[in-house]
Amino acid sequence: MTESRFRPIIAALMDLDQYRRASHETWEAMACGWERDRAFIWDVTRTVGERMVAALDPKPAEIVLELAAGTGETGFAAARMVGSDGRLFSTDFSPAMVEAARRRGAELGLENVDYRVLDAERMDLPDASVDGVLCRYGYMLMGDPAAALAETRRVLKPGGRLSFAVVGAPESNPWAAVPGRVLVELGHAQSPEPGAPGIFAMADEARIRELVAGAGFDPPRVEEVEVVWSFADDEELWRFVTEVAGGIALVIRSLPEDEQLRVRSEVERVSEPLRSNGGYEMPGLTLNVLAQ
Repeated sequence: MTESRFRPIIAALMDLDQYRRASHETWEAMACGWERDRAFIWDVTRTVGERMVAALDPKPAEIVLELAAGTGETGFAAARMVGSDGRLFSTDFSPAMVEAARRRGAELGLENVDYRVLDAERMDLPDASVDGVLCRYGYMLMGDPAAALAETRRVLKPGGRLSFAVVGAPESNPWAAVPGRVLVELGHAQSPEPGAPGIFAMADEARIRELVAGAGFDPPRVEEVEVVWSFADDEELWRFVTEVAGGIALVIRSLPEDEQLRVRSEVERVSEPLRSNGGYEMPGLTLNVLAQ
């Protein structure tokens, strides 16, 4: 299977169990910021999520699984479509994220949602048990996306659909690329190796197609979706970078205060061309993928 091409690369780069533990710690720490900024994040990525759900096309009474759900917005859109006879499983491997989604679902009055802590690489679900799967910005961050996609194929019923999104190339996503590049240039992080998990790990369409095919899906449909990350001022951008931006945020938090200020100054300097009305307008490009 083509997925085997990537397994040796990842294994050679890092201990996957160590990576998974660090990733779990990261997203437990980020849950508070994501819940606080839930509306902002959804406003920015609404087009991504809505197109994912439209592509999945959930039908009344179907069962939909959302992986790496975070605060749950994409899955909640599907929950409304499957109705009271259907079911959404809103899942994440971070218990704090699951609880954040549970609180949001209660606010929305959704009664057809089950909330579960679930590892997408090792799902505690029966074979052929769900009609559709959603995963917004999740597979790219997983230690072994090939394993997660194979598990996704396993739990899907025959004819089931997978709709997911990953972040596109760094040059099309300065909102994420700039802070990471600054940390590398200042010696606080290493450049990611090809094949290593991370925000740009599935930015290459060829890799998406190979991973999806390796998991047993038909050739996928890949669509580019543009978004804009708008930050009102320097403070809002820095809060996002240090409280929402995953592993980047934890690296910055670990630095002495003077180094944090140095990183902030450099992020603002490099982002200067994207200034608008005292803040920033940062473009983003997502790849939305539909597979069966």
